[in-house]
Amino acid sequence: MVVLLAGCSAGQAGGSAPSAPAPSGLRVEQVASGLVHGWDVGFLPGGQILVTERPGKLALVSGGKVTDVRADFSDVLVKGEGGLMGVVVHPDFATSRKFTTCQTHEENDRAVDIRLVTWQLSQDGTSAERVKNPLLGGLPVNPSGRHSGCRPTLAHDGSLLVGTGDTANASIAQNRQSLGGKVLRLDLNTGDAAPGNPFADASDAAERRIYTYGHRNVQGVAPRPGSDQVFTTEHGPTADDEVNLLRAGANYGWDPSRGGTVGGYDEDVPMTDLRRFPDAVPAVWASGSPTDAICGAAFLAGPNWHDMNGVLAVTALKGAELLLFTLTADGKVESVSVPPELKGRYGRLRAARLGPDGGLYVTTSNGTDDVLLRITRG
Repeated sequence: MVVLLAGCSAGQAGGSAPSAPAPSGLRVEQVASGLVHGWDVGFLPGGQILVTERPGKLALVSGGKVTDVRADFSDVLVKGEGGLMGVVVHPDFATSRKFTTCQTHEENDRAVDIRLVTWQLSQDGTSAERVKNPLLGGLPVNPSGRHSGCRPTLAHDGSLLVGTGDTANASIAQNRQSLGGKVLRLDLNTGDAAPGNPFADASDAAERRIYTYGHRNVQGVAPRPGSDQVFTTEHGPTADDEVNLLRAGANYGWDPSRGGTVGGYDEDVPMTDLRRFPDAVPAVWASGSPTDAICGAAFLAGPNWHDMNGVLAVTALKGAELLLFTLTADGKVESVSVPPELKGRYGRLRAARLGPDGGLYVTTSNGTDDVLLRITRG
């Protein structure tokens, strides 16, 4: 199925930047169907695509056909926001056949942690075996699955960036001895801290792996082409989903414990609490109220995107739309537009990954007959 529509004004895109007219002539093609909560997308040499499905399934998409990959996901805690989540295909996949997933883990029906697991795909693509289990464990988990986060993405320097959630635990985001509520920067092969991390001299192994902290629930991580900038997308509570520009070692100001002075999980605090943390980094864009539940993020890159080359594309779950951010060279948001081709037409949109063919691949996350979409400029 292909939809080709002319653009029109997006109306008020919401948030802390002006709205802009939507681009014209976006082409939306359904690549595959029959998925269940497609969470993330990884591209293999030769054009095949791996799609993780939150209920603990892995799909291989080839020529529009969806095949289940046989793999042992029996220990995946499938509850609430948890399950089989992010995936990253290793750069040497052509020879190693390796990819790494992020998943909630249980033992004897007890939630243990969130972990990164490295797999090897069989030569025929029909099965996968664990080769590092875990690559990194010990990320905090909520038994309900809440705020599991966990979006892995390769940085331009080859390190692995992983956005994590605070698991709705009030003290975790500001605790640099915890891997939750952070963006981690890791060695893809070992799971150790990547060289040059901001807390490399810390005595605690978790702190050495941290790139940024003070996050609520990071859902998207997007390195900007031709730049060392990295942007993240993050769920807010009742207000202020955020797009953030990362700065090594920085605090992003989420603290529902109010410095440990209140009990429970106080979501009335600001997403970036500049009164408690004057040096915290403000978001480059915030949704205001209501939130959109922004999720995956990817930069559009390549000549086929024409004037959209360099735009940051962000999916939204609750908003059921795609947001397009035009950025300045220093990372400020100039404007936001919402193309009508995706506004409410496919339901909840989760993953956003730029394919090697230059197309933007987006998954739906409605829970019934979810699809993989490919978006291009007509």
